[in-house]
Amino acid sequence: MINHIRIENFAIIEHTEIDFTEGLNIITGETGSGKSIVIEAISLALGSRADSAFVRHGASKAVVQLAGELDGEEIVITREVSAAGKNLCKRNGQLVTLGELSETCRRLADIHGQYDNQSLLNPDNHIRLVDSFQSETISPLKEAFSKAYAEYQAVKTKLNKLLTAEHDNLKKLDFYRFEQTEIENADLTPGEDEALAERISLLQNSEKIFAAIETSYGLLNDGDQSALSSLGTGLHALQSITEYSKDIQALSEEFADIYYRLEDLSADLRRIREDVTFTPEELDDAISRLSLIDGLKKKYGNSIEEILAYYDKISEELNQIENFDEVKAQLEAETAKAYETLVEKAALLSDARKASAKELEAAIEHELHDLNFSSARLSIDFNVPETIGADGGDLVEILISTNKGEPLKPLVKVASGGEISRMMLAIKNITGTYDNIPTMIFDEIDAGISGITASIVGRKLHQIAQNHQIICITHLPQIAASGDTHYRIFKEETENSTFTTVQPLSDAETIDEIARLLGGENITETTRKSAVELMELTKQKI
Repeated sequence: MINHIRIENFAIIEHTEIDFTEGLNIITGETGSGKSIVIEAISLALGSRADSAFVRHGASKAVVQLAGELDGEEIVITREVSAAGKNLCKRNGQLVTLGELSETCRRLADIHGQYDNQSLLNPDNHIRLVDSFQSETISPLKEAFSKAYAEYQAVKTKLNKLLTAEHDNLKKLDFYRFEQTEIENADLTPGEDEALAERISLLQNSEKIFAAIETSYGLLNDGDQSALSSLGTGLHALQSITEYSKDIQALSEEFADIYYRLEDLSADLRRIREDVTFTPEELDDAISRLSLIDGLKKKYGNSIEEILAYYDKISEELNQIENFDEVKAQLEAETAKAYETLVEKAALLSDARKASAKELEAAIEHELHDLNFSSARLSIDFNVPETIGADGGDLVEILISTNKGEPLKPLVKVASGGEISRMMLAIKNITGTYDNIPTMIFDEIDAGISGITASIVGRKLHQIAQNHQIICITHLPQIAASGDTHYRIFKEETENSTFTTVQPLSDAETIDEIARLLGGENITETTRKSAVELMELTKQKI
């Protein structure tokens, strides 16, 4: 339950604190005094979306702090909204995401506003009522159906994609075969293009290269006075005197290293000289080969590796196209099997829903009779859609007859605003019980009702409050008189500002407030006596 709420700089509330009690908490006030602002503040604390418009004019931020109990443990929730639009959520002093906060608060309180009345008129929401009524039985079946539905959709999408691509694939077949053959015939090798570019450069400059190498090789080897011959003579002379000095021996070894290194260089020069053979045919072949590779790059990729990767891709697609009938048959079989499973799961879910609907019908009818719908008949109608959808194979709609002899009709065609309010109260009472939600909050549950019906609704709220904490905003004395604790919300004005304040009322103040609701601002002993009598009557058992 909710024990306490502190509101600061929220809309026209500068600062107010409310201590809520068990049972039925009633909030009343003049129209425009800010009654619904309190509910908006509570809604913010319970995880609704924040808006910088909530921040009181001139303040830097709005703060709503709520303290309560959930599953036997104390819980403190803090929401801060800055004028700049920043939003902060805390649970027991720890920062949490809005999603985490909402998940917690969903188990703490249920807020009903006037919009919920309209949502009841939408048949799309009726199936959710049925599902939640027997959730322990229906939820596992719904999960199994959802899994089967996802699997069916996945394989059906694959089949549809294959069938859609069938015509295009026939066009692609010859083209892919041509590309595959072209790449195969090229017989590409990774790195080949770089080697060709280097070979072409060598061939195009072969005469100049040969002349330079020939000169270098000749200086090293040709004649008795060649570099290697002279160095060999010098090395032999040093080696003949190494025994006389360690320094000479070291120099001789270094000299030998240089000599043998030059011999290796001479051998490399000879090899390159022999390879540098210029023939126009070889150059033309290399240029032609490199041109072929460049052409393939323009078509299939920026490198030989990318061309080969493209080849693998089209080869796989060709395999699928050439084996289309086999793949199609396989996917059709998988789709049929998945649909069979889907129909089976949908039937199990539908049976469970129909059983739940029967019990829900009886429960709602019972509540409606308590709420002065003595002749009301209610039926939850099931129809089969053209195709099984994400919610299953059921179209669910609540039908009602509020008068004897009248046929059952959809809610949207029968129920008035006051009747919808009572129906929603009946449903909230039922759902609040099986959802085990400790706190139920009603904003304007009295829309469209008055007189005896209002008294009956007040007594029903008081009855529900025996097992739930109820926070209810109302403008009707019949409902206000049923409360266990009463609060009055009112505006105060200064020269430059307007403030909304929430004040808990004593027993005497509660009587005066109900008398005001009965007779306006002029409170008399007669209206006070009427208020007391109304309070006694509304708390009688239905």
